[in-house]
Amino acid sequence: MRALTCFFGVLALVLGWPAWAVSYPSVWAVSTMEKVRPQTAPGTRSSVQLFAARNEFVSFQVGLHGGDSGWSGVSASLPALEGPARIEGADIVLYREALLLVTVPSTQHSEAGWWPDGLVPDVDETLGEKRQAFPMDVPARESRALWVDVHVPIDAPPGEYRGTVEVVGMGYRAQVDVSLTVVDWVMPSTSSLRTNFLLWTPAVCKAFTGQRECSREDQLRLLSYFHKLGLEHRITLSSHFDTHEIPDWTTFETWWDPFLWGTAPLRLPGARMTSVQFLGQPTPAQRADYLAQLGARGLLPLSFTVVGDEPPWHSSFEEVRARATLSRQLTPQLRTMLTIYSLEDLERWGLSDLIDIAVVMVDSIFSTRVLSERAGTPSPYEAFLRRPNRELWLYQSCYNHGCGGSRPENVPGQGWPSYMMDRPAAKARALEWISFQMGATGELYYQVAEMLSTAWTNQYTYGGNGDGTLFYPGTVPVIGGTVDVPLPSLRLKLIRQGLQDYEWLKRVGEADPAFAHEVAREVVPAPWRVPDDGELFERARVRLIQRYLLMIGAEVPEAMDTYLSEHPGLPSRDVIEPVRLEQ
Repeated sequence: MRALTCFFGVLALVLGWPAWAVSYPSVWAVSTMEKVRPQTAPGTRSSVQLFAARNEFVSFQVGLHGGDSGWSGVSASLPALEGPARIEGADIVLYREALLLVTVPSTQHSEAGWWPDGLVPDVDETLGEKRQAFPMDVPARESRALWVDVHVPIDAPPGEYRGTVEVVGMGYRAQVDVSLTVVDWVMPSTSSLRTNFLLWTPAVCKAFTGQRECSREDQLRLLSYFHKLGLEHRITLSSHFDTHEIPDWTTFETWWDPFLWGTAPLRLPGARMTSVQFLGQPTPAQRADYLAQLGARGLLPLSFTVVGDEPPWHSSFEEVRARATLSRQLTPQLRTMLTIYSLEDLERWGLSDLIDIAVVMVDSIFSTRVLSERAGTPSPYEAFLRRPNRELWLYQSCYNHGCGGSRPENVPGQGWPSYMMDRPAAKARALEWISFQMGATGELYYQVAEMLSTAWTNQYTYGGNGDGTLFYPGTVPVIGGTVDVPLPSLRLKLIRQGLQDYEWLKRVGEADPAFAHEVAREVVPAPWRVPDDGELFERARVRLIQRYLLMIGAEVPEAMDTYLSEHPGLPSRDVIEPVRLEQ
């Protein structure tokens, strides 16, 4: 098929056709940093070069084009990667990328039309059940894509691994060659950057049962599936920890202790939750019992209570002070968390001694820090972190894409981090690079199931497509099989890539902080300057891996040197001047 591709490609040039105007289907390799849409022209890459630590996930895409007549009955497989050992089975998952129609773009520079996001697995990662990813049809003169996940087993020996993605459809067969270089480091199963992504139980029930309230059996089963999928994407989902929702501690121990203690059977062995949000309005007796149980399980250091949300908009400063003061009086061992626009407000409103974890919107923390540094004064966040037992977390909201309005920073080539499906893939991978630069220790997201019940057809809310929704309902009528399961979005995969990037930044930064910060600034020179070009993230990650190998005195694989030579570095960046960002 490759010979035919070359022949018809030359013929197209001779006859003056568009380079991709061929009459037959085609297959090509695609980075995860490109979103393959129906109008995407066929590519020319026939192979994939990957680099990874042990216990790290790496991913790539396979593009499919239907040619002039369409391509029906298409299936794909990657049986194994062969090398010093064999990577196979549940460590390799292939997905068909589903499209969602965007009618109202998230930003003025986004496009309406069909966007890839939902991932339908060949064999799902939650139960290992065969689903209906294949066979699939590729319409005439349109493109589609497959997403491929490879998890490097924790005991996989370092070295070169190779395999082939076989794509077979009606009348055609093609392949994409895969090369994976595994280096000698084990990536932690539990993310070093703490996370708290809220999973709202009524939204889960509605998406899977049609009702906002479902049986306790359904709740426990569905939420446990979500928690498993979350941890395998290195995020902690916060749900079902309301004191009123815990029927008894034996049930709690059966369903949730495995995720809290890292004993759940996962591909990331020992992965555990990094946060526990104290929910509800318990009686004094319930509060005491709850905290005693968490203390007995050694979970209090991970636990917190949210005492307000973005004052003065969703909570008043007076309400925040009252709740935080009450929490200090009743449960001094329980940490307090507050989402806030500016750390200056903590001092202004007398909250500095009452808040342990300040969660600051990414655009606010940047403008405050830059302006302080320019003035030669300590920034408010540095003053906050000097206090004992304090943490700075970051979050993004609809404000990053405009909440239905316009952000002047979101022009082509730059812009704020974003989880919107109609934004470049790089935007969803960027927040962790910013967290590293800002010294943040955690990230929060307000919801992951906001539009779960309509995820396959409509996710537009708060001015964005996908705001608050990172999963899909994998019901049997939609994906086949016998049991309903949650499915990941393409954006969730990109967030996991960002969290894994953070591990490399942290690992290298422990020995060579100047180099790690230099690399991070080259890719994301300022939080509002996240590039559209996702290959910059890929190259930077390989540079970090190369630096790690040099630090431990290991030989740098030839494939890594070749990759870096074929992907030139970035041009010098101009000086970042302080900017006045709209508030």
